[in-house]
Amino acid sequence: MRRCTAALAAALLLLTPGAAQAAPQRQTYTNPVSASFADTFADPMVVRGDDGFWYAYGTTDPLREGEKVAHLIPTARSSDLVSWTYVGDAFAAGQRPAFAADNAAYWAPDVRRMGDKWVMYVTVTETRDGPGRSAIGAATAPSPAGPWTFADEPVVAPRPSGDGGWLWTFDPAQLTTPDGTRYLYYGSYFGGIWVSELSPDGLHVTGAATRVAIDNKFEGAYVVRRDGWYYLFASSANCCAGPTTGYSVSVGRSRDPRGPFTDRDGLRLDVSRAGGTPVVAPNGNKWVGTGHNGLVTDLAGQDWLAYHAIDRADPYLDEPFGINERPMLLDRLDWIGGWPTVRAGAWASSRPVAAPVTRTPLQDTFETLSQWRVADGHWTVADGRLRGHGTLLARSPQRADLRAEVDLRGPAGLRIGATTVRVSPGALLVGSHRVALPAGFDAAAWHHLTVDVRDGRLTATLDDTVSGATRVPRGAHVVGLTASAAAELDNVSVGPLAEPVRRAAAVPEPGRVLAAYSDEFTGSALDPAWTFVRPDPAATVSGGALRWPVQNADLTGASNNAGVLLRDAPDGRWIAETKLTLALGEDSVRNYQQAGLIAYAGDDEFARLSAVAIWNTRQVEFGHEIPYAGATSYGGTIVGAPGLTTTWLRLAHRVDEVNGEHEYRAGISRDGRTWTWGGVWTLPADSHPRIGLIAHGGAEPAVTAAFDYLRFRRW
Repeated sequence: MRRCTAALAAALLLLTPGAAQAAPQRQTYTNPVSASFADTFADPMVVRGDDGFWYAYGTTDPLREGEKVAHLIPTARSSDLVSWTYVGDAFAAGQRPAFAADNAAYWAPDVRRMGDKWVMYVTVTETRDGPGRSAIGAATAPSPAGPWTFADEPVVAPRPSGDGGWLWTFDPAQLTTPDGTRYLYYGSYFGGIWVSELSPDGLHVTGAATRVAIDNKFEGAYVVRRDGWYYLFASSANCCAGPTTGYSVSVGRSRDPRGPFTDRDGLRLDVSRAGGTPVVAPNGNKWVGTGHNGLVTDLAGQDWLAYHAIDRADPYLDEPFGINERPMLLDRLDWIGGWPTVRAGAWASSRPVAAPVTRTPLQDTFETLSQWRVADGHWTVADGRLRGHGTLLARSPQRADLRAEVDLRGPAGLRIGATTVRVSPGALLVGSHRVALPAGFDAAAWHHLTVDVRDGRLTATLDDTVSGATRVPRGAHVVGLTASAAAELDNVSVGPLAEPVRRAAAVPEPGRVLAAYSDEFTGSALDPAWTFVRPDPAATVSGGALRWPVQNADLTGASNNAGVLLRDAPDGRWIAETKLTLALGEDSVRNYQQAGLIAYAGDDEFARLSAVAIWNTRQVEFGHEIPYAGATSYGGTIVGAPGLTTTWLRLAHRVDEVNGEHEYRAGISRDGRTWTWGGVWTLPADSHPRIGLIAHGGAEPAVTAAFDYLRFRRW
């Protein structure tokens, strides 16, 4: 299926299938993977094309520092997922749908194959309805390289908010379920994330929309189906705060594509105290702002997360506080205990790591039949496609645990030993099992079939939607291709199945209590070891707790009028913990009342972990402020949801052995026993941070924070 546009043909000459087949398997790579063609490539989406190569699409921005010209959905191409070549923009200057305003930009592309066409969904930032009225548009193409033609009508039209404003209709993500129903997820902070059913051609939403994630917390939806669950990936916090960008990805799952989605702790994503199990967050290395993801699977069946991030040493494309420089990263996505996490919880990589598998022992794009022997029937190859009927068998057996993939059109499939998996009229046949295909299934269009064999169990999946399973004999397998008349096949790969990572990365574990640094608040006054920055006489000790009315003050930006209660921290590795009671209510707007822990090197240099009211939501935010470019930079990463009134908070400290920075990782619990660990912020090596407590952000309605203790433990 070698199809490309004339406009891209010259750029693709050096990336022919023959060259890709001959290239050696890359062993390691280093992020960012977009460095070869772009300094920034935000909101990335990666798909495998008809030609066996991978295509990446990014949001509208200049690609290089100093360029100053925005690319309208820049597109890159790769044979190995880590070495990319820019091949052009999806849209020419001035190319826009009829409903788009002249100043519209295109954000967050989502590209999917639907039969013999490709559909790209994009955010159209401005429409002819008026300023701020965004929509979701769609364009179609015969191949992932284009040419792309906009549909004149929006898939999702601008949506009024009901109070005179307009909801943010951003960040589309398409999903097809096993019964053939198509859905589109969309939305952002102002309005939340919604899902609507799509028309069969994928170009219009139909019926009522359902909100699946709360406003003021989530955007950047991406949904995949695994083991009967639908997983909603979503990003939180500010995408673009330069060196303090805390943008991160979390996930919830549901048995129904319309939700409700819940996290590992059973918390829903569509309520005021919204949950979300962390997938990737800043981890203390060079990368911050790790968010807005897509997902791609390599030829060994290993999932990978494509996402953008910000190098905190080079956070802007050009001038400070301008366009944030967000290159594309790629990292292994592991599924541990039914939940996805990047690199088993180690998160973004900044050093060389093992590359995706994009070369397999048996791999064919059909220039010849040299890798096969004809068992029966008649077969020919022409134009890079295999045509015929009967059975072809590989010349050598494959390992017991394997993954096989093929693109096919018509009644065709794979044979694993004596077991046949093939598309037939109305069904996917998996050995003796018959799995019904969705109504309207077009057998004459191209489809993608994968077969995984592990420990004697064969699982077949067609187009990432329809699946079936059977048992096969253990041991090595002779793999074959099977087809009836008028079938075509392409892009065959067979190789070892990836061994899943089952053990999560270690998290901080508290040891013995450091009593000399801790305080149980058992007296009637503060211990002398405490000192106040801007003393607040309203903070008192009684009944075994520090009680502190939340101040109408803050520390961010130029405010610097809030009190900070501090004490010295021990040397080395330790965990500071407090039990906080703070009644912030539900749903109502109480900006930005908060209380919690702080690592404080100064009014403009701190990391603050607090339960906080952010508009209608209640979140635990790990905020960070530093001096930058003659001003200050503040951002936060979301760790999770606070308890109804009581939340346990932890800061785990270590010193980076290479650069001497102080690293602080945030942890939260709603019961004092089960902990979720979130992102990392750093303070400079030459600073001397103290640890303390804060209660500020707004005085109305009056609320008092109660701290039961501050304990330090060795880690």
